[in-house]
Amino acid sequence: MAKVTDIVLWDKPGERVLLLGNQAIARGAIEGNIAVFAAYPGTPSSEFTDTMALIARKNPGVYMEYSTNEKVAFEAALSAAWSGLRAMTAMKHVGLNVAADTFLSAVGMGVEGGFIIMVADDPSMWSSQNEQDTRVYAKFANVPVLEPSSVQEAKDMVKYGFELSEKFKHFVILRTTTRTSHMRGDVVLGELPDDIRNERRRFGEFKKDPERFVDIPAHARKFHPKILEKIEKIREELNNCPFNWIEGDENAKVGIIAPGLAYAYVKEALAWLGVKNVRVLKLGTPFPVPYGLLEKFLDGLEKVLIVEELEPVVEEQVKTWAYDKGLRIPIHGKDLVPRVYEMTTRRAVTAIAKFLGLETPVDFEEIDRKYEKAAKIVPPRPPSLCPACPHRNTFYAIRRAASLRAIFPSDIGCYTLGVLPPLKTVDTTVAMGGSIGVAHGLSIALNGSVAEKEHKEGKDKKVIVATIGDSTFFHTGLPALANAIYNRSNVVIVVMDNEITAMTGDQPNPGTGETPHGPGKRILIEDVARAMGADYVAVVDPYDIKATENAIREALKVDGVSVVVARQPCALYRIGQMRRRGEKWPIYRVIEEKCTGCKICINAYGCPAIYWDAESKKAKVDPLICWGCGGCAQVCPFGAFEPVDGGEKDE
Repeated sequence: MAKVTDIVLWDKPGERVLLLGNQAIARGAIEGNIAVFAAYPGTPSSEFTDTMALIARKNPGVYMEYSTNEKVAFEAALSAAWSGLRAMTAMKHVGLNVAADTFLSAVGMGVEGGFIIMVADDPSMWSSQNEQDTRVYAKFANVPVLEPSSVQEAKDMVKYGFELSEKFKHFVILRTTTRTSHMRGDVVLGELPDDIRNERRRFGEFKKDPERFVDIPAHARKFHPKILEKIEKIREELNNCPFNWIEGDENAKVGIIAPGLAYAYVKEALAWLGVKNVRVLKLGTPFPVPYGLLEKFLDGLEKVLIVEELEPVVEEQVKTWAYDKGLRIPIHGKDLVPRVYEMTTRRAVTAIAKFLGLETPVDFEEIDRKYEKAAKIVPPRPPSLCPACPHRNTFYAIRRAASLRAIFPSDIGCYTLGVLPPLKTVDTTVAMGGSIGVAHGLSIALNGSVAEKEHKEGKDKKVIVATIGDSTFFHTGLPALANAIYNRSNVVIVVMDNEITAMTGDQPNPGTGETPHGPGKRILIEDVARAMGADYVAVVDPYDIKATENAIREALKVDGVSVVVARQPCALYRIGQMRRRGEKWPIYRVIEEKCTGCKICINAYGCPAIYWDAESKKAKVDPLICWGCGGCAQVCPFGAFEPVDGGEKDE
C-alpha cells in the first residue's frame, strides 16, 4: 500500500486518489510549483504542514521549515515571494493573530512570486480557544479569500491562488475549516511542474526598492489607495473564477448563496427537503464577492438566503451592494442561520425550511430529547493526559511543592489538561506564551516587583507558578521571559519539555534540533534562561517526582525569576518509537496485600491506567495502557505498586 507522501508526489496526471483535505492542499502546492513553505503547526492545519515536511524530505525542489511561530513563518515565506518564488505559509486561525502585524503592514508592498496564506478556522472550537472568522481579517486587510467546498477544490484552488497572486502581485488567503481540512475525498491529480519532477531547488532574486519595502509613513501612505484599487480589480476578475457559479432553476423566484463548505451542506439540505425550484450561487471567493456574477444571480429573484459559517461576511457585502443599487429584495442570513458554531446539514435544513416555509423532514427537537436522555445514561469521558505523561508528574510535584493556595497560570498545549481534577494546577490559559506574561502581571499586581521596597515577604506573599511547553516557550515565551526578568518579577516558570511539539502531531522545534532537511542546531531551554539572566535555573526528570518537587521548592525560595525545565520525552511519542524498534517497557501492577484502598493514586495522581476495583476495594492497573513511567510507585505511600515484565502488546 502506497504511503500518503508517495501518493501526493505521484507523477500520474488524471489518477484518482483518496486524500485528506490538508493533504490535497499539499498536492495543490506542488502542482502549483511551490518553492518555499514555512509554518508553525496548529490544528486543524497541522496535516498540511506535516505533509509538506515529508515532501521536502523526499524532494529537494521544495524548501520547508517549522518556524518558531506564525509571524516568523509568515515573514520567511513572504520574503521568498518578494524574491520571485512561489511560497506559502500555513497556520490555524489564532495563528493569524500572531502574524497579523506583518500581515497587515506588508499587504501594501505586494509580492513578485505567488504568495498564499493558508488559514484553517475552527468553528465550534474543537481544538481552539475561540472561533474567529479569518474572512473578517481578509476584509480588514483587503486580501482575497479562496474557500473550497470539497477536497478536489482544496487542491485546485492552490494553483489558481498562485496565479491570482502573481497576476495582481497581491496576497491571497486560502481559508479552510476543521471540516474541510479533515474530510477525505476523491482527488484527480494534475500535472507536476518540471521543477518538482526534476527535484530542482530554486533560488530567487531580491531587487532593492526602499519605497516599496521600507514601511515608513511616507511610503505607507501611498499603499492604502493602491490596495483599495487592487481589490476592486480582483473583485472584477473573480466574476470569471472557476470556483464561482450559478446553478439550479433559471426561472426560480428564490435564491440561496453559499460560500465554501456551506455549499455542500446546502446541496445536501435541498436534496433532503426535495426542493428543486431554487437558484443557487456557489461562491469559492467569499471576499471579495464578485458583483457582476451577483447581479446576474439576483435578476428575477424575489428573496434570497445566505448560508455561511460564523460571521456575516458575504451577507454584509451582498446587502451593501443591493442597497446601493436600490434593490428592494429581502435578503436573509444571520436571522435564520446561527452566527456561532460550525455549519451542519441540520442547520442548513432548518434555515432553508424556515426560509421556504416548509416542515423539516424529521423532528430535530425530538431527536435532541432522545439524545439528552441517552447522555444521562452514558458515563462521561473527560479528556485526560496520557498514561505515563511526564506532565502529570510535573503537575503533581508542583502541587506538593506549592500547595493549591498558589496561582497557576498555564499555556496552550497538552498540559492545559492540568486544569481538570485531580491535578487542578491550571488557573489561567489565554494564548500561546501567555502563561509567563500573566504570571509576571500577577506577581506585580499581588506582590510588587523585587526592586520595590514594599515587596511582600513571608505569609502575605502570593506564590505564582507558571507552566509552559517547550515549543510554546520558543513560540512566544521568550519575550515574556525577558520581560519578567527585566522587570524583576517574582515567579517560578516550569517549562514542560517533552522534547517534541506533541499536541499538534509530534513536530520538531528548536529544542529538538531536528528539521525536515536534516539536523539543525539544538537550542537548550536552560541555556536560554541562563543567558537571559534568570535568577535560578534547574533541569529535572519529571519521572523522578521527588527530585522535581525539590527543585520547585528550591525555586520558590528564590527572590526573582526561577526557571525549572522538566525534561522527559512525550510518552506517546516514546512508546511509538519503542514499538517500531520492537523494544519492551515495564508495566506496573498492584500488590493487593499492600494496597490499603486510600485512593491517592486515583484521587491525587489520576493516571488513566489506574482504576478502582469495587469488588476487592483495591486499586488496579490496566496492563493494556500502562506505559511504565513508575509514577504510581512513587506516589503510593504504602509501596503497593511494582514493575513486572511488559513490552509490545497485541493491538
